[in-house]
Parts: sequence; C-alpha cells; structure tokens
Amino acid sequence: MTVTLDPDHAEPLYLQLYTFFKKEMVEGRLIPETKLPSKRKLSIHLGISQTTVETAYQQLIAEGYVKSEPRKGLFVTELEMDMQPIEKEHTEERDSPQKVPKANPIKVDFGHGNIALNEFPFTTWRKLTVQSLYEDESHLLLSGDRQGDFPLRVEIAKYLYQSRGVRCEPNQILIGAGTQYMVTFLSMLIGRERVYAMENPGFHRSREAFKDQGVKLLGINLDQDGIKMEDLRDSEATVVYVTPSHQFPLGMVMPISRRMELLKWAKETDSYIIEDDYDGEFRHTGRPIPSLQGLDHQGRVIYLGTFSKSLIPSLRISFMVLPPPLLSRYQNRFSIYKQTVSRLHQQTLYLFMKEGHWSRHLQKMRTTYRRKQSTLLSLITEKFGKHVTVIGVDSGLHILLEVHNNMTESELISNAEKVGVRVYPTSVYYDSNSLPLTPKVLVGYGGVTESEIYTGINLLHTAWELF
Repeated sequence: MTVTLDPDHAEPLYLQLYTFFKKEMVEGRLIPETKLPSKRKLSIHLGISQTTVETAYQQLIAEGYVKSEPRKGLFVTELEMDMQPIEKEHTEERDSPQKVPKANPIKVDFGHGNIALNEFPFTTWRKLTVQSLYEDESHLLLSGDRQGDFPLRVEIAKYLYQSRGVRCEPNQILIGAGTQYMVTFLSMLIGRERVYAMENPGFHRSREAFKDQGVKLLGINLDQDGIKMEDLRDSEATVVYVTPSHQFPLGMVMPISRRMELLKWAKETDSYIIEDDYDGEFRHTGRPIPSLQGLDHQGRVIYLGTFSKSLIPSLRISFMVLPPPLLSRYQNRFSIYKQTVSRLHQQTLYLFMKEGHWSRHLQKMRTTYRRKQSTLLSLITEKFGKHVTVIGVDSGLHILLEVHNNMTESELISNAEKVGVRVYPTSVYYDSNSLPLTPKVLVGYGGVTESEIYTGINLLHTAWELF
C-alpha cells in the first residue's frame, strides 16, 4: 500500500492517512469487504506511530467507511453513494485527535431502495428453488435463451397485460440483470449517435449509465404533469427516458393528455420513448395507472420493468419490451450477447408466477405499503405540521419532505444522522447546474417497520428543531 505522508504539512498525519483511505474507498480502489492492514503492520510500513494509525482508523469507523469485526480486523463497508448531496462541503476543523466525532448507530434507515423483507415468502421461494434443482431440470445448468427463458417471458407478458396494460408477445421481452444494464444495452441498440433526454430531476443511476455510454444527454425540466413538452420539442433529442407512472423522485403521475402529447412527439420526430415503470404496481390512490406502452400504436415506446421493488432487489431481474423495429435490430445485430440472469432464478420466478404466488404476494405488499405510508403521513402531520411540505404521496415507496427550518440539505441529513436516522438527498437527481431552489430530502418507507417509523419521525422532530 503506497501512502505518501508529509510530516511538514499543516494537516496532521492521522488526517492525511484518513483522507487517503477515504479517497481510495470512494473512488472504488478499495472495494467492500477489503481488510485493512493491522495498526502494527501499517505503522511499521509507514514509519509512524500506532496512535496515528488508530486515530485515522477511528475516524473512518465513525464516518461509516469501515467496520470493525471482533478478532478479525477492520473491513471496508459498502458505501451508500445516495448519501452524498451535491453541495459545497462544509470544512470541519480537525486540529487534534480529541476532535474525532463519535459515530451514532443508525436506528432507522429511510432508504428508498429497501423493501419489507419480513413479508418475503421465504418458505415458498425456498421450495420452488429446490424444485428447480431436481435432476430432471438439469438443463437449467446450461446456457439458456439469450432473451431469457421463454416460459418466464410468457408469464411476464401475461402479467404485464393484466396489470399494466402492456401489449406484447413473449418474443418482444428481453430479461437482464438490472435497469442500469438495460439502459446500457439500449444505448447500443438505439444508437449512441442519437441525442438522449431525461427528466430533470431524474434517476441518477440511469443518467450515469447513459453518460458512461458517451451519448449526448439533455435534462428536461418538469411541471406538475411531468416532463415539459415545450422544452422537449425545442431540444435536439430523439430519445427520451421518462418515469410516467410515478416520476422519480418528485412522484407526480403523468396524465393521459401529457402521455398523448409525448406519443405524438415521438411519431412526428421519429423518436423513441423509454418508459421506466420501476414501481408502477404500488399506487395508493385509485387504480394503478396503465402504461404508456399500452397507448402506443406506432412502435415508439420501450417499456422497462423490474422485480426489485415488488419482490427482492438482489434478484436482479429486470426486463424490457422492445417495439418491432428495435426487436428486428436486436435479432440482426445484438443476439450475440448472452443472458445475464441466472437460469435458476429465472426458473424459480417462473414457478412463483405460474402457481399464483406472485399475484398474492403483490396484493399483500400493496396492503403493507399502503398501511406504512398512512402511518408515516399521519405522524408527519402530527409532529411537523406546517414546518414541512410533503411531495409525491400518490404512488411508490417514498415521499419527499421540503423542510421549512432554514437548514440546508446537508444540514438536514447530517443532523438526522446525529440522532441515528438516515434520510437521503434529492440534489443527486438534478443536473449539477440546476439544483433545487429549496432543500428537500427523500424518505423511503418500504424497508422500515411501523415501530421504526414512529421512532424515526420523533427523532427527526428533535434533530430538525421543528417545535
């Protein structure tokens, strides 16, 4: 490990060492679960005292970059990059080891990517997984269809038509490992020479996937109905990525009039619409909104879906429905790419859907999340009153809070973390040159219990001084 420390620098040695490790972790050179050198070995290697190493390590532990496992050592943790607001950092003075802050354990994590794991049907899933491993299913140990196993695509097609109004044949469906993979693949399939656009604010992971493909990407602002059509028409874009059933992160649902405008634009400009329906199953007011794809009669909409919100994130099963022109292009030029999702998981999910477990599980989760949201909103009204504005309550598994207490986004997040509550920035979803005028934080409720909701809101009431 090559570390350059300058004993003549104004910054203490322990802080130089801390900064080195932090940078290596943030930039991905020290990956999660990497074991750090022992204090003794590192102090000998660098020619510094064990106290200096200990102080640097304690700072990393306090800020959550590493974890200590008894009798094993220190290990790099999985960084939650959504916790990094796009704001000018406040510099804290760290003149002496005595100023190393104590870390507060996180009691409540309002992460939007979390789900109600206690509601997952472990017994059923385990039984179907074992069933998929029977000897007469040994063909599942070989490479399968590059688009995904056909029986699963049949079940997905049936579900999409019944629940989301998507009109497609199983041969139009491609299964893949996550939305970012799908976005990357679509960039190649549609063409990197086109100009792409997406909602601003919009899903930052998709934005980065587009940028990593080297495409020209434009951010299009929103109004109360979703993406602003006048701005889209005035742009050079011929591909647009939208979340019409539950705009991420602001939460509005695109009305039928705006959807028809968007389809008209696509037809007139020979453009494509990428419809990301990441959590369209969870609408808390009225019936689920039918998909944009179901209104498309010109083959201009690519539909993206995932099982991450409705089942489990680690399953990494997403899918897209290609319109005929792109399906033909895929079959002619891109069918060399192999399937990225385990056939065992595909088979288990197929059995789960075919035997009716999926529809029952989905209905159960709708009830669970509706109850959690009701508890959350009631508590916010009771504790926060007019001190906050709640945004995006009609659908999904998160809300936004606009807090009227003159704190910045960073202050809201750091003050919450001091009392053991984790909330998330919204600035990461904006183009860096168009940050929101008023700070908002994202509060997800899918993965917290009702008891944790009570605890979290009460702690936030104190942390944000909403008296």
